[in-house]
Amino acid sequence: MKKTLIENGRIVDPSQKIDKVANLIIEEGKVSEITDEAVPAEADFDVRIDAAGKIVCPGFIDIHMHEDEYDEKEDRLLKSMSESALLMGVTLDVGGNCGDNVMEPDRYLDLADRDGCPVNIGLLAGHTFLRNQHGRCDKYKAVAQEQIQEMVRQCRVYLDAGCLGVSFGVKYVPGTTWEEILSLVNLCRKDGKLVSSHVRQDVDGVFDAADELARMGKEGGVKVQFSHIGSMGGYGQMEKLLKSIEGYRAAGIDMLCDCYPYSAFSTGIGETTYDEGFLERYDADYDSVLIVNGKYAGKRCTEEIFRELRAQAPDTGTVGYFMKEEDVEMALLSPLVMVASDGVRHGGMGHPRASGTFPRFIRKYINEGKIGLSEGIAKMTSMPSERLNLPQKGTFKKGADGDVVIFDLEKVCDKATYENGQIPPEGICRVLINGQIAADHGRIVNGALGRSVRR
Repeated sequence: MKKTLIENGRIVDPSQKIDKVANLIIEEGKVSEITDEAVPAEADFDVRIDAAGKIVCPGFIDIHMHEDEYDEKEDRLLKSMSESALLMGVTLDVGGNCGDNVMEPDRYLDLADRDGCPVNIGLLAGHTFLRNQHGRCDKYKAVAQEQIQEMVRQCRVYLDAGCLGVSFGVKYVPGTTWEEILSLVNLCRKDGKLVSSHVRQDVDGVFDAADELARMGKEGGVKVQFSHIGSMGGYGQMEKLLKSIEGYRAAGIDMLCDCYPYSAFSTGIGETTYDEGFLERYDADYDSVLIVNGKYAGKRCTEEIFRELRAQAPDTGTVGYFMKEEDVEMALLSPLVMVASDGVRHGGMGHPRASGTFPRFIRKYINEGKIGLSEGIAKMTSMPSERLNLPQKGTFKKGADGDVVIFDLEKVCDKATYENGQIPPEGICRVLINGQIAADHGRIVNGALGRSVRR
């Protein structure tokens, strides 16, 4: 029987209200015991880790990221995103967000099990992916009834294969009808699966968009997740938006949110975010848009560059410096909001959130005393696990999966920048997946321990 001992660390498990110096024992990949008793040096353990002076908590769960691409020629999943996730303490990534999947989600999960991944992988079934599976549709137009029926049939296959819910990116597909939405939302009611949405509008339009999400929850009888609320209401709307969500919850609608700790977003230059009128909507100039890959990588936009890329290279990644830092902070301090990266890369480049989100939150919010340690860790562990109905994750309860992050609270620091979004953080000492060491002080030692997470 394979046994791992993590001793002398400060164990923080918000799911059990534990915050104390103790020892954590993992057997055959599962949490066996938290004990205050000293473990004799001669005790029989396969792995023994001294975590004195360090925080030991359940592995972080990224409830909103965008999974690695599939290399069709090599028949394998790429690992750039999940490797970055592992190095910042994440042990479970949830992809398929904003309505997108990189391929059929059931096949993606099978490939993760076949080859192993740097982190565990769960997926949502994406509405946009389903919409496009049977012929690419005009994102500004509704689809036919026959296609909705086919989407429902195919989505049911993906949910039965273990997808954790359904995601929408209606901001990117404005032609989406209520009939389309509700037909997929209804599939999640029976098994209590999550419905996540990049809502239809941002800035002042975010309130009507939030109402639409609330309607999904009410009419569908499901839990709904407001995706990356900072990038949707982070322009002076946050206080009012959070009060609206409190109102939905008081009315019995189970809505929560996620957010990344940055005041700039990232998306493709061809997306609806940049449709006519965006400069007026954000009260900004072209110079507020950074090109992250391709011909103009590292340059700020001009009107000429913008129009050229929109027409000729719409997949080009951008960073938009429009959000208000105070709104992002207000969101992250709210009990309605958990931490998530929205990690995505464009040709290997992109926003630092894919490499820095969780260490940055620890540094800027926990270390600076804006939020308590246990409350902050809950936003990265027990909150997302409860949201996803995954009782074996985000906790050290007996029998839970042995996913662990050990970090130096005083030294944790995000290093990724907008110019180089792949620099790993400092202060993440070790990351264990299923009781085995996956990363050790910024170095991946086993990048194939992760498996699919299904329900």
